Amino acid sequence: MFRTRLLSALVLVPVALGAVWLGPPWFDLLWALVAALMAWEWQKLVMGRFDSAGMVLAGVAAAATLAVGLDVRLAALVVALGPLLVHLLTGRGKAPWMGLGALYLALPAAALVWSRQIGGAEPIFWLLAVVWATDVGAYAAGRGIGGPKLAPRVSPNKTWAGLLGGMLTAAGAGAGVALGLGAERWVEAAALGGLLAVLAQGGDLFESFVKRRFGVKDSSALIPGHGGLLDRFDGLLAAAPVVAGLIWLKGPGLGIWP
Repeated sequence: MFRTRLLSALVLVPVALGAVWLGPPWFDLLWALVAALMAWEWQKLVMGRFDSAGMVLAGVAAAATLAVGLDVRLAALVVALGPLLVHLLTGRGKAPWMGLGALYLALPAAALVWSRQIGGAEPIFWLLAVVWATDVGAYAAGRGIGGPKLAPRVSPNKTWAGLLGGMLTAAGAGAGVALGLGAERWVEAAALGGLLAVLAQGGDLFESFVKRRFGVKDSSALIPGHGGLLDRFDGLLAAAPVVAGLIWLKGPGLGIWP
């Protein structure tokens, strides 16, 4: 399993970083595809099938992503009205979950594309480093230290040690990448990285809650050894809108680097 996970990462990580470096339209197109595939996973997760409502969900997620390159107001309109449309087109019972899925996928995807468009590659590289460091630190500390469970009813394997380990590694990655970008306020970069680690692990817990609610182990088997795209990007989905907000408030350097 470790070998499979490693091989998958060696293929996917260069693709992700290359798309960030190239920027639009390649980054936009990649995230539109990822958002549509996550929409497929979401409906399969909550409804056990993929049908016309799922196609609309995928269309909303992809459209919100691509609309950023045309007009950010158009993207905001898709993010705002897309969940309602998906809700109305879904049969009774699961409609709220499908509407939530539209917002859950469209907002972060649009936020990522907007952040790359306005801020350039640097804040996206920084965000990816923080989120990936969170995953590695949480896994290592959780397995190596163990201890009290963080949310046993939602995710029995997550511990408080894992949360703290993820925060520490994210803080280190945040400071290190910021310094590499010429930051002088590396302490603030570390603090922000630690805070985003909490959000990223919160996103992980939310997806775990949804999977437990519907009795699903993995969102799909798209990534060998890793499960689905939702399983890999749950933390990024939670953190991306916050970074977009910081770019809007403080500029491309998040108020940390030039």
